[in-house]
Amino acid sequence: MTLLDFEKPIAELESKLLDMKQLADSQDQSVAQAIEALERKISDLKKETFENLTGWQRVQLSRHPDRPYTLDYIYEITTDFIELHGDRNVSDDKAMVGGFGLIEGQSFMLIGQQKGRNTKQRQLRNFGMANPEGYRKALRLMKLAEKFNKPIVTFIDTPGAFPGLEAEERGQGEAIARNLKEMFMLQVPVICIVIGEGASGGALGIAIGDRVLMLENTWYSVISPESCSSILWRSWDYKEQAAEVLKLTAKDMNELKLIDGIIQEPIGGAHTDVKAMASEIKRVILTLTEELSRMGPEQRISQRIDKFSSMGVVNE
Repeated sequence: MTLLDFEKPIAELESKLLDMKQLADSQDQSVAQAIEALERKISDLKKETFENLTGWQRVQLSRHPDRPYTLDYIYEITTDFIELHGDRNVSDDKAMVGGFGLIEGQSFMLIGQQKGRNTKQRQLRNFGMANPEGYRKALRLMKLAEKFNKPIVTFIDTPGAFPGLEAEERGQGEAIARNLKEMFMLQVPVICIVIGEGASGGALGIAIGDRVLMLENTWYSVISPESCSSILWRSWDYKEQAAEVLKLTAKDMNELKLIDGIIQEPIGGAHTDVKAMASEIKRVILTLTEELSRMGPEQRISQRIDKFSSMGVVNE
């Protein structure tokens, strides 16, 4: 397992604990007590560490190579998932995935950005950076869900929309802008969940929903800490300060009322217990869908527009 810098003290204690258990005599009461004390110390250290992470440390955790991606969650929470492909215009963008799936017998349209685990997969998925055809595919699937009156769930995990020249030539800005406009007017419930990185318009292009949630160790901002640092300080060396100033963590976003809630992760991050994390996401999706389904389409659309329109408004 890949260790981040702030996880190393915990790993050292866990290694020591493992050695003690291997060498311990089951009949030696003093050793058993020492093991128990070390287990308590590790538990306390984990809790203290992960409850007091800095903004930059949460950014690091959101990018953890073992962290579950969109398809990991989809396959965990659904049965009979059918992936749909193509934007019916240019191509099938592998950085954006989506399709119908059953959650507890109820049909949902699930859409999200997908990263890769190894070099080959990362190239195939373009590091989770969608092209215009990816956003057009996402919109096509949302309209399909609306046609059949199925709730929509989106999973946001991207370092940003693809910034290449060819993406701009095919209308990257227009594709994202159209998604923003159309998502406001969708007749069905829309739930958006940031599961990793939520950077810039690339994230916002599938994040206009009735309920927008963030996993505990994720970030959501107009710019990454590294890019912010390079603009303000002409160097990436100030990325940690930038992460604090940007107020990009789930806690910050919730306090600023830019999201509707936080989904707690297992101690250590979502990758430490994927099944438990997926189970909690599934529970939240079903609860919110039931709540939103009690409203009429006009009421949901009105609330959706009012929620986003009120963001950033200051009354003096």
